[in-house]
Amino acid sequence: MRTVFKTSYDADIDYFRHGMHAFWYLALLLIMIVLPFLMSPFAIGEVTNVLIWSIAGMGIMLLVGQTGQASLGHAAFLAVGCYANVLLQNAGLPFILSFPLAGVIAGLAGVALAIPTTRLHGIYLAIATLAVSILADDLIVVAEPLTGGINGLLAPTIEIFGLPFDRYGTPGRFYWLVLLVTVLVVLAYRNIQRSPLGRSFAAVRDSEISAQAMGVNIARTKAVAFGLSTAITGLAGALMGHFAGIFNNETFTIIISIQLLLMIVIGGLGSIHGAFFGAIIVALLPQTISTLRDGLGDILGTTIRVPGMESAAFGAILILFILFEPMGIYGRWIKIRTYFQLFPFYRKDMFRRQKSYLKTERMR
Repeated sequence: MRTVFKTSYDADIDYFRHGMHAFWYLALLLIMIVLPFLMSPFAIGEVTNVLIWSIAGMGIMLLVGQTGQASLGHAAFLAVGCYANVLLQNAGLPFILSFPLAGVIAGLAGVALAIPTTRLHGIYLAIATLAVSILADDLIVVAEPLTGGINGLLAPTIEIFGLPFDRYGTPGRFYWLVLLVTVLVVLAYRNIQRSPLGRSFAAVRDSEISAQAMGVNIARTKAVAFGLSTAITGLAGALMGHFAGIFNNETFTIIISIQLLLMIVIGGLGSIHGAFFGAIIVALLPQTISTLRDGLGDILGTTIRVPGMESAAFGAILILFILFEPMGIYGRWIKIRTYFQLFPFYRKDMFRRQKSYLKTERMR
């Protein structure tokens, strides 16, 4: 069992708890860097898809898991980032400028949504963001001269300093680009958590009344949370457009918003790890179902086609986690790790869920 002795207040905001903690994350990063040399182009494409979903997951995690604001409209901001990035490139801007600008535009759109919804809570906020997701689908169709409508847009090949980055032409290079963005987003997320702003997010999440009593500006904090969350989601949307190649209004439906929310619930709310675990489930579930379906079809000598199988499987997984592991995959990992660290002194009551709200906030 490892015991960490904290000798300064800085230990609470360090990137890593101890040296071995840093070693394992650096080893993981090294493995991720060399993956294109070890895997097939198809497998690299799947890992790239997981990383893009992870970025989107960190975006919504910052809002839902870190600040406690429910959202069912993040597919709209995926669309904003995707369309903004491609339209800026079509206007002549290089990817190295259009990509961050797409995140800024998505962030400003999130702030614009937050301004009239800062007083909403719980299900009411979820309904408001749900309406935004539905409206975004219609706006893409209505603005056909700009967005291409139902015909969609074709994402151009990324060029950075003369080097092409394409999912099919140069899958390894495109993977490294997505990996670099993922690492930068993780570092940004961790720095937000370590900052006074991140502690304000946590205070608003746990109790708005207590946070206000401590001097936190609730409306401004929520607006900043929405802006940062949607900016990260916009970056994921920009990469998603290049990964898909061609996209239209059906690429960013309300189902995507629901999947994003369920993804972080399954992965584990309130942690960066939860965004990655949830992304693995969302990105690899269709391929897993397809492989199992084809294998079962070969055994039975027939073709199996069940409409809605992916949605049903995703819903079943969600129900199982809510019933047996509300803390998600990362929560289960924490319990397993703690069990071996504290054996034979581990007790189940260590992870008993506590009520984190005040009596005055139960009906909000």
